[in-house]
Amino acid sequence: MKDSLDFQVGYPSYRPAMMGRNAVTTSQPLAAQAGLRMLLQGGNAVDAAIASAMALTVVEPTGCGIGSDAYAIVWDGKQLHALNATGRAPAAWHHDHFAHHPTMPETGWDAVTVPGAVSGWVALAERFGTLPLTTLAQPAIDYARNGFPVSPLIGQLWERGYKKLKDQPGFSECFAPEGRAPKIGEIFRNPAQADTLEKIAATNGEAFYHGELAQKIAAFAQEHGAHLTKEDLANHKADWVALLSKDFAGGSVQELPPNGQGIATLIALGILEQWDIGRYGPDSIETLHLSIEAMKLALADLDRYVADEDHMEFAAKHLLSDEYLKLRAALIDPDKASDFTYGSPTQSGTVYLSTADASGMMVSFIQSNFMGFGSGVVVPGTGISLQNRGAGFVTDKNHPNCVAGSKRPFHTIIPAFALDKDGQPLMSFGVMGGPMQAQGHLQMAIRIMLHKQNPQAAIDAPRWRVVQGREVVVESTMDRNTIAALRERGHTVTVEDPLQAYNFGGAQIIVRAPEGHYIAATESRKDGQALVY
Repeated sequence: MKDSLDFQVGYPSYRPAMMGRNAVTTSQPLAAQAGLRMLLQGGNAVDAAIASAMALTVVEPTGCGIGSDAYAIVWDGKQLHALNATGRAPAAWHHDHFAHHPTMPETGWDAVTVPGAVSGWVALAERFGTLPLTTLAQPAIDYARNGFPVSPLIGQLWERGYKKLKDQPGFSECFAPEGRAPKIGEIFRNPAQADTLEKIAATNGEAFYHGELAQKIAAFAQEHGAHLTKEDLANHKADWVALLSKDFAGGSVQELPPNGQGIATLIALGILEQWDIGRYGPDSIETLHLSIEAMKLALADLDRYVADEDHMEFAAKHLLSDEYLKLRAALIDPDKASDFTYGSPTQSGTVYLSTADASGMMVSFIQSNFMGFGSGVVVPGTGISLQNRGAGFVTDKNHPNCVAGSKRPFHTIIPAFALDKDGQPLMSFGVMGGPMQAQGHLQMAIRIMLHKQNPQAAIDAPRWRVVQGREVVVESTMDRNTIAALRERGHTVTVEDPLQAYNFGGAQIIVRAPEGHYIAATESRKDGQALVY
């Protein structure tokens, strides 16, 4: 296998990969510019990531907000650090409160958990940042106060969100002040959000968890009979955690541990290593079939075992042992699709961004309200839209992810990082889109790490996603002979237009070249942008 990236291979795309000594990739151009502004002011990759993340709460409210959760992976130039800035359920939540629900609520206050993203911005800034939070927040504040043009995809998603959430407390007042969703290209202003961002920046987040903003959130919750309290907000903290890792293609892929779904990517990669998948081409039916089957096995274990790590039945590392993965790999039939259930390892919906700077620092960062605008609840006069991560719990008392007070729910959002054979950074990457994320990470790792495709080609290549059982959805750009071959192997294949379905996720990737510069790529199907200099 060649060592250099292949810039000859490509798929239908609107843009080439970008190259430079500094890079920012996000799902929205204005947010990418916010990050680049920090780099141009002498800030580092963490400064750029925070500025982009804060800007995204303004310019892409359909995917995140101030009331989001977040995760981050940082390469500081010598080693990796991982941050879990996700919130917990209100302490008063109890299974019996949700007993009358067949599934967890997806909207309203009963879906709201403590927001963690603000704590993530602060933790990153305090440990690695070089510019004050007031500087990092300024682009977001400017966009909120002075307005920004609503971009095409976000405009479509805004309309969908409005139809679903217009009657939720505070939603229309904030996001539809004219009695409708803003039109594509229309200038939208959110002065209340600008004021809130100023308070957060001026107090390093204290106003949000202990001060004026915390009081407003708790008072609005009490007004609606919800359980979230000032104490729940005050007790929140972001946690620095140890990454999970799996060797692959001569390097390794790094994911955050549960409560996120990143472990599913590592399980699938470990299974594929048993099949020596590198002997097949990246778009071959063999690679596609084996990857789908490996992902199905990984998702079966994910659904059964993964929860808040403090509440799992066993340590997550047991799902990644070579012995267990060999047993799981042996279940795959190379010639036909199968239905899988979970194994027994102990027996032997988002915005992603990536930044990098000339010093070698790289950041993989993700934050999300979960399902579009989240719960639909917006605290009046603040612009704080609250996530619906409570929907990530289950109501089954016997499941480790059962709803309980002060417990983190299962999360779909995951940033990723890859190291080369020498333990040096290869790429920071992520794919948005709820349950698509772990599957997207797998597909990016195969294409870039194993087959050396350039990151834009890897992003533009047709994707697939496992739904359930033998049901697989593929992008309409996939070769029709390949689709037919999947069906011959017993897969139930549905074809969707990637520009209309929104279900294959958006991706951003920054690859570090051996010479030290960066190769940045972003989703050509969406509104994303990669900026370099």
